[in-house]
Amino acid sequence: MAIDFASPVTAVLGATTPAKRKRFAEGLGIETVGDLMRHFPRRYLETGSLTRVDNLRIGQLLCVVGEIDQCEIKSYRDRRTGRPAYRVEAVLRTGGPRLKMTFFAKNQGTAGWHASRVAQGNRGIFLGKADRFRDQWQLVNPAMTIFGMGDETEGEGSAVQDVLDFGPLYPIYPLTKGVETWDVARAVTFAREVVEPVPELLPDALREEYDVLGIQQAYDWVHRPEDRDQVALAHHRFRFEEALVTQLVLGRRRRARRAEGATARTGGDGALLTAFDERLPFELTAGQVEVGHRIEADIAQPHPMNRLLQGEVGSGKTLVALRAMLRVVDSGGQAALLAPTEVLAQQHYRSIVTMLGDLADGGTIFGAGEGTRVELLTGSMNKTQRTGPLSRIASGEAGIVIGTHALLQDQVMFADLGLVVVDEQHRFGVEQRAALTDKASAPPHLLVMTATPIPRTVAMTVFGDLETSTLSELPAGRAPIQTNVVPLAEQPAWIGRVWERVREEVGKGHQVYVVCPRISGDEAEAGQVDAVDVPDPDDVGAEQPVPKPPAAAVEEVVERLAAGALDGLRIGRLHGRLPADEKDATMRAFAAGDIDVLVSTTVIEVGVDVHNATTMVILDADRFGISQLHQLRGRVGRGGLPGLALLVTHTDAESPSRERLEAVASTTDGFVLSRIDLEMRREGDVLGASQAGGRSSLENLRVLRDEDTIVAAREAAEGLLDADAELGQAPGLADAVRTLEQSQQADFVDKS
Repeated sequence: MAIDFASPVTAVLGATTPAKRKRFAEGLGIETVGDLMRHFPRRYLETGSLTRVDNLRIGQLLCVVGEIDQCEIKSYRDRRTGRPAYRVEAVLRTGGPRLKMTFFAKNQGTAGWHASRVAQGNRGIFLGKADRFRDQWQLVNPAMTIFGMGDETEGEGSAVQDVLDFGPLYPIYPLTKGVETWDVARAVTFAREVVEPVPELLPDALREEYDVLGIQQAYDWVHRPEDRDQVALAHHRFRFEEALVTQLVLGRRRRARRAEGATARTGGDGALLTAFDERLPFELTAGQVEVGHRIEADIAQPHPMNRLLQGEVGSGKTLVALRAMLRVVDSGGQAALLAPTEVLAQQHYRSIVTMLGDLADGGTIFGAGEGTRVELLTGSMNKTQRTGPLSRIASGEAGIVIGTHALLQDQVMFADLGLVVVDEQHRFGVEQRAALTDKASAPPHLLVMTATPIPRTVAMTVFGDLETSTLSELPAGRAPIQTNVVPLAEQPAWIGRVWERVREEVGKGHQVYVVCPRISGDEAEAGQVDAVDVPDPDDVGAEQPVPKPPAAAVEEVVERLAAGALDGLRIGRLHGRLPADEKDATMRAFAAGDIDVLVSTTVIEVGVDVHNATTMVILDADRFGISQLHQLRGRVGRGGLPGLALLVTHTDAESPSRERLEAVASTTDGFVLSRIDLEMRREGDVLGASQAGGRSSLENLRVLRDEDTIVAAREAAEGLLDADAELGQAPGLADAVRTLEQSQQADFVDKS
């Protein structure tokens, strides 16, 4: 029987055990020969240097073939918890010095598992750093590939020799418990000998133009390379193919949307927008003017606009969106602004009504003749409160409608919905956006906004079906923000100076935010990052992540500050559990200057605009991500007064969390921080894999590392689609595109 990529992986596993076959399928997700061939090595060892362990240096990276000479389990008492703990000490015999290895375990079961892997007589490949302790060489944090365990006892000596004879580079594969890299390498070697030739997806002319390997050669070189150059060329092939398929999906979607009919919104006589512009007390920035012209041109077309507007906190995105909404109203249509929280929806409503003045009271005795009505619709409004707005929205009397998810409900009917503006678009999924756009009689124009800056290649890869505009300059009057880390682990007394600084700002007539990760009790505020630190590998017994102490909570901090460091100041509280009217009253009081210090969760992260607020204290700042911290500090320094952000943390100086805080303190450039964020976090998290219920749609591609590849793939995709939108000349590529379009990952691209 012929073996191809669709064959079950058992066809190439040989005489292995059912347990091992199960581990391939369940532990590694390898069910077919194709899955196996696409399971690429994560690194390569230079086999020629495996046994060279002479002249050791502290910190030197070692790759050695060796045999376990001694193994012993020792118990001790963990000095932090007082509980029994265990460590396994093994001595590795090599062609040079003996190397001691230590493995920590919190229970006997884990210790036994470690001991079984490094049992006396076991042989394998060991990778780690050399160190010296009590006159004995150590192999620190060793990674290993063991031969001679369990069902692999037969022929162990030849297995090690096969590794040495493999070639210049030996592949190290991603593994799961019970599967060693040798198991994968042996299966791949056999598969390469017996599998039928792999179909080529990419046309020859395209591969030649973009200097891309053929698929068969790419598989050969990625699994058994002669040198590092072959590895690089093989990876380039797979990354280019993945980028090309993704860009073809996005390109086809752009073309399909352009083919949809939409009502052109040309602005009519422009009376409302002209009246608004004449009343503005300031000049638009050059960026606002340029983006405004692009949006006007987009919505004047008979096909839907799909544009992403990104910009720094305070760059004036809302003003750009409002001018677009007014142009649609001038055209006889309606515009809806969808916000993720009631606080933000109310803030948008207040700011837009304030900016419009009597232009927001159209149809009333108080309104200007060219004005319209602005309505607010939120989930906390009762039936009586909703009746009037719903009626005016359905009749078309309300030209601008602002709301939360309440806008998505079936009873909300529009007379002529022409523009949908989605603020902080990453908070909404494709189903929610569709629920609003489906309320239009014809496809509405769509403007999605984000204050989380997006690197160019992320925009091209994840938001590639949207045209992207960027506001990079800040309006006049925005003051610089100084950001400092307050490291309580090293300087616990500094917290006293933090509250002194708050008193000083209030004494100058200014106001202060204090942000906490939690509301009260043990419930964490949604959106905070995983609150564990990576343990020090040299700390005896510190195998498991160390939980942090409970994070600061609004209710507790308010009571503590009112009775202590900030006694006598007017302190308010704001969080998501408060009734909507109380939240609105609190924000109004803070905006009016009736509250000195507002202790809040991240509900003030976006949209809140109080010009007199100059200082923000973020407690347990390490609980938040880079983008969230950047958004939060953007709430201060908005009224021409210098801003100060204090990032309070209990983390150690060497922890990854501290590195994240130092990055935020080092720059106020959101685009620089977005790149740092993407580099420091798992890419799937950043790209929103959790929204799709699975892993990131990018398997081999990394949007920062592979910028040039993504740009080239987009160019190639446009050329292919211009020549033949159905890709009839490249049937294999067309199948790959259709597969992605129909998959859950296509839903993920849509959701983004």
